[in-house]
Amino acid sequence: MTIKKGNKVKIEYEGSLDNGQVFDSSKKHGQPLEFTIGEGMVIPGFENAVIGMEKGQEKTIKIEPKNAYGERNAELVKKLPKEQLPEEIREKVKPGMVLGMQTPQGQMPVHIKEVGDNDITIDLNHPLAGQNLNFKIKVVDVE
Repeated sequence: MTIKKGNKVKIEYEGSLDNGQVFDSSKKHGQPLEFTIGEGMVIPGFENAVIGMEKGQEKTIKIEPKNAYGERNAELVKKLPKEQLPEEIREKVKPGMVLGMQTPQGQMPVHIKEVGDNDITIDLNHPLAGQNLNFKIKVVDVE
């Protein structure tokens, strides 16, 4: 059966960056990734690569940022006064930390880039924004 819109699929995958660093895999999660084609549950480039494959088929793909998490947006890097942080974490915050920020759309991860005496620099870009994503994929099942 050739995969098309509406099919529920199970995919084994390993995702890496151009430098070879693996950022995610189905093995890490202990089971194949399950999603329905056309429901927007995965990045567009991944879903488009699976369309037309068949059960048991394997391939390697490269997804450019525009079909993954987009390009990095400099406007999403912001400097905030430390006093806007909850008091219990103001002095504990360090570069590299990820904090949860409440937005109208729900909880959003915020990456701390720099910490000054009175302010912090946060990055709201997805950590994989601006990067090519390379995937080895294998179709395990198609419904």
